[in-house]
Amino acid sequence: MEGLIKCSANYVPLSPISFLERSAVVYRDCVSVVYGSIKYTWRETHQRCLLLASSLAQMGIDRGDVIAALAPNIPALYELHFGVPMAGAILSTLNIRHDSAMVSVLLRHSKAKVIFVDYKLMDVACNALKHLTDEQLMPPLLVLISEPSSTSTHMEFDALEYESLLMTGKPDFVVRWPKDELEPIALNYTSGTTSRPKGVVYSHRGAYLNSLASVLLNEMQSMPVYLWIVPMFHCNGWCLTWGMAAQGGTNVCLRNVTAKGIFDCIASNKVTHMAAAPTVLNMIVNSPASDRKPFSGKVGVLTGAAPPPPHILSKMEELGFSVTHSYGLTETSGPATVCTWKPEWDALPLKERAMINSRQGLHHVGMAEVDIKDPVSMTSVPADGETIGEVMFRGNTVMMGYFGDLEATTEAFSGGWLRTGDLGVRDSDGYIKVKDRSKDIIISGGENISSVEVESVLYYHPAVLEAAVVGRPDEHWGETVCAYVKLKDGCTATPEDIIEFCRTRLPRYMAPRTVLFEELPKTSTGKIQKFVLREKAKALGRPSTSRMSSKL
Repeated sequence: MEGLIKCSANYVPLSPISFLERSAVVYRDCVSVVYGSIKYTWRETHQRCLLLASSLAQMGIDRGDVIAALAPNIPALYELHFGVPMAGAILSTLNIRHDSAMVSVLLRHSKAKVIFVDYKLMDVACNALKHLTDEQLMPPLLVLISEPSSTSTHMEFDALEYESLLMTGKPDFVVRWPKDELEPIALNYTSGTTSRPKGVVYSHRGAYLNSLASVLLNEMQSMPVYLWIVPMFHCNGWCLTWGMAAQGGTNVCLRNVTAKGIFDCIASNKVTHMAAAPTVLNMIVNSPASDRKPFSGKVGVLTGAAPPPPHILSKMEELGFSVTHSYGLTETSGPATVCTWKPEWDALPLKERAMINSRQGLHHVGMAEVDIKDPVSMTSVPADGETIGEVMFRGNTVMMGYFGDLEATTEAFSGGWLRTGDLGVRDSDGYIKVKDRSKDIIISGGENISSVEVESVLYYHPAVLEAAVVGRPDEHWGETVCAYVKLKDGCTATPEDIIEFCRTRLPRYMAPRTVLFEELPKTSTGKIQKFVLREKAKALGRPSTSRMSSKL
């Protein structure tokens, strides 16, 4: 193979920045962002991102500096996904449901130099900065993201204003491209504790590849119209912040997620795609008829988190949505698998199609491999749909590691694979199915019970809106199934009704023995916080009888 060389002609470090550069030419006059009455074209978005990058550079931001953001799905947060890396910096999008104490912890951990804050979150941000100054630490510079209709906010700290900051930038700014495609582009925090936050670092290369993979698994052609429901702060919007630029699509920003808002946006903007957690799908299928608007064509929906109950998937299909099920973690840059649909499944009954689609499938084209392994021997489990092992990944879209925590990084990559902590099986067709988080598996009388399977049955009950299952300590069985249920408005049910419903559809040992009716605690991305429910179940104590039901 003589005569071959590696040079700038045949090697350029991969970076999502290139998606924006191309769209600014190819799709220059096409709409890039919609937010109420605000609309930008791709040429305008590119110009605004250049001005943002330039203004950051003029503030003294250098390569490798961290820039934080605390904002919902608004145009400024979308622009930060390009403007920050164009300045050579690393974007750290923070969960908007964090309180000021947690925000201060993450700012301290990340050593952020600047924080961009939505006007509605200024009180949280200012209190977080006060925590830092009380500890005699230098707080990051504050930039207020305001809106034309927003009222002035009292602030204890001096702040720049976003649009005014852009006006200081230079339109001919030279982009600081990564010298190495493995340089960090984003720092995302998992929902850990204040004592040990885990900051997941993405590289330009990983973000580039996962963005393209997300576009492909969503089956997005050029110029899709994407409705932002998944928070951009969550895995950088499952990498679709960058992926939409690759296809010259339209980003429809939605500040507050409601069923009515979703249907209104779909109808008025001719939305073609969106992504949402299963709890949002549940909200859509249970929305009143008055909140719904008709729309033409199918709307593609990517969903993830816990497997959506087959009942919800079938209802979504009836409403005109085509649901694709994906699975991933913050550590895999968001979506890592997809339940790729096969034509032979089209003829199956709706319920069977939904059961198939609730699986996690196989790794997408950007991931090298997913496997179900014995976590001790690291051997693959048989493809029998029954043998449980740990879900593991390896590939170019896996995180670089945990920021400032080599010990946790080494532990996560032990054995040469990313260990997810999720338990699953592999079916005979090779597709995987996640059974549960390792900490969510219920062991009753020596039997492993998947909380996900029990929840899927609960969702079929006509009165159940939401359900979550955890283990309750039991003197005889070790653990028994405890179900937390939220009923639909206007519906009634007793614990005995729920238990009997499950016993007719599940092996007896899998049916709940405790049923409680209450609101379910959730994260900002719609995931049910089972650790909260587990603590509640422990607080109930060990029942003196083998069966107990309760109503709060």
